[in-house]
Amino acid sequence: MAESWTEICLHCSSLFTSVPSHILLVTLFATSLGLFVLFYLFLFTVAPTPRKPLPEEKKFRTISNDGSITEPQQLPCWLDTLISEKHTSKTSDSSTIEPPELFMSLVVPAFNEEDRLGGMLEEAVNYLERKYGTLANEQDTRATSAIRNRKTNGYANGNGNANAHPTDTGLDRGWEILIVSDGSTDKTEEMAFTFARDHQLSSHPKAYAGPWTPKTLEGVHIPPGTIRVVSLTHNRGKGGAVTHGMRHVRGQYVVFADADGASKFDHLGKLVTACREIEDCDGRGVAVGSRAHMVGSEAVVKVIPSLWVLLLQLEKQANMRNGTYSQRSKLRNFLMHSFHLILWLLTPSKTATIKDTQCGFKLFSRASLPYIVPFMHSEGWIFDVEMLMLAEFAGIPVAEVPVGWKEVMGSKLNVLRDSVGMAWGLAVLRASWLLGVYRRT
Repeated sequence: MAESWTEICLHCSSLFTSVPSHILLVTLFATSLGLFVLFYLFLFTVAPTPRKPLPEEKKFRTISNDGSITEPQQLPCWLDTLISEKHTSKTSDSSTIEPPELFMSLVVPAFNEEDRLGGMLEEAVNYLERKYGTLANEQDTRATSAIRNRKTNGYANGNGNANAHPTDTGLDRGWEILIVSDGSTDKTEEMAFTFARDHQLSSHPKAYAGPWTPKTLEGVHIPPGTIRVVSLTHNRGKGGAVTHGMRHVRGQYVVFADADGASKFDHLGKLVTACREIEDCDGRGVAVGSRAHMVGSEAVVKVIPSLWVLLLQLEKQANMRNGTYSQRSKLRNFLMHSFHLILWLLTPSKTATIKDTQCGFKLFSRASLPYIVPFMHSEGWIFDVEMLMLAEFAGIPVAEVPVGWKEVMGSKLNVLRDSVGMAWGLAVLRASWLLGVYRRT
């Protein structure tokens, strides 16, 4: 039997060597081309395509002056305006966006967050109203004016693009919160309306305890209509909810934050400062909150995306059973460096340098939105990476800023399912942009 197999192999080898080399090359090329076409078709089939928003999802409700919930009203949409103007003028310029109406827009994606939303909103409105609202003091006004004057002078004197702000609108006041209820089935929307009503009608509203302010007794009074609730008919995922909200913002700067309030909202000012310092001559810039400085703390479980969370949680449980659990371990540091290696392999060069891509606290200048939002495809956990990739493709400066962060109970992360989903999503995302399945056209 062994001899027969040997004879067969020798016969095949002789046949192979008798084939002309040019035929072998043509065959190899045709096979490679066929495999590439099959892979491209497979990728084209599995690459996610976000659904278009329904008409009712482009409306919002808020609290009127008398405390009642308003009828659904049409949301402003800078993207629809941009597309309409582009078709009318027959131009390919997609960078001109309508001017802002206020300084800061906050987008909060919320899926069944009735238990955690109140505390997060308390800390957000307390900062926004005191910093950018009617309670803002004269010192903030002088500081903002000084920054604008320095940047304007820098541009006029030709001192680099980083300090130039030719698109500065002069706005330094006004804020809004867009709560995007992502197909919630609990009382998330009722909680949002109750919070808005209490803080709008009362001059001294009772405060909701938040992750960073558990002992706050009194909230701040907010202007009517500053909190808007947008209802998505069907759940789209965190990325889909954030992208939908960012299509309808009115602010000069746009930040999205998780509904659990894990990120210290008072550090928003650090993001604004960092973004202003790196903005290019067109006013484009992105500042991402980062927890990478907390690698040695308990928060490392959240710093490392869910692909590694399962191993970390198993390690924690095992160590706790043995009575040896500590804040830091060699395994955690190893996993952190391993994930950075995967990001380096699957993302463009500048995106790969971001140490914490998954922190739910990111700020965008208004001028950068047309280069990112219209081209978003990912609606799951990996959407942050796509935003950073698009910023890199468009040459938008990105700053990574250390922010405060703490664990908040009630996470909806499914360790096994979302770990597999993130790994698959990252691979499909990178391949789709690399091979032209996704295009910025």
